[in-house]
Amino acid sequence: MADFADSHVHLADPAFADEADAVIQRARAAGARALVCIGESAATARRAQALAARHPGFVFHTAGVHPYDAAAWDDQTDPQAIRDAVAGGAVAVGECGLDATYTHTPRDRQLHALHAQLDLAAELQRPLVLHTRDAETDTLAFLDRAAAARVIGVLHCFTGSVALAEVALAAGWYVSFSGIITFRSWTDLALLRIVPDDRLLVESDAPYLAPVPHRGKRNESALVALTLARLADVRGQDPDWLGVTTVGNTQRLFALPDAICSPRAAD
Repeated sequence: MADFADSHVHLADPAFADEADAVIQRARAAGARALVCIGESAATARRAQALAARHPGFVFHTAGVHPYDAAAWDDQTDPQAIRDAVAGGAVAVGECGLDATYTHTPRDRQLHALHAQLDLAAELQRPLVLHTRDAETDTLAFLDRAAAARVIGVLHCFTGSVALAEVALAAGWYVSFSGIITFRSWTDLALLRIVPDDRLLVESDAPYLAPVPHRGKRNESALVALTLARLADVRGQDPDWLGVTTVGNTQRLFALPDAICSPRAAD
């Protein structure tokens, strides 16, 4: 059983309702060393923080505003909510980002919210959790701006181009892959191979994107083991070694306690 860290899970999503604690326990049993619970709105950030408080040293939380909700970004209340969350232990700003697939949030509002969250990440000295889909030109420009602000982060659930990944990697960012890489429709094996060992993360993005053979069902952190196995196979690496490596990368990016990298006690 390979160790892993789920670097991006929406445990505060209503899809888990009262089951989040059971999902966390199943993740532990499957080999998880840490879960990063995403707060993609003020409400979910509060729930994520509560979950982290119930599972200290194992569940960690973030705070931000997702691009789908960026139209409602408020320059007073949202930054203060993120500052409060970081004061309460949030390890990153986000999930934030850019998405041109769904057009209900205008591009200018997405950019405004994203740039505001970049400023907060710089102020609070936290990494960014970045969502990018069908927005490569804007994302490239954003990465330049992030570099100037000396902010790094992770391209989460990455499905973009090799070229975009290379720019992010050159700027010190990390790249995370989800269960999408197990789908039959995934053909970009080169992308899975170009990320250096020390910049690679894995995630569930649960409750979404369950890996094969669970595709179409509600996802959860325990299934990251399947994504890790696929990634190791494509890269020609031992899954146990890769799991330990990605745990260390998650610890380093989010400044998590060193203990999550400690050898697992024998059963």
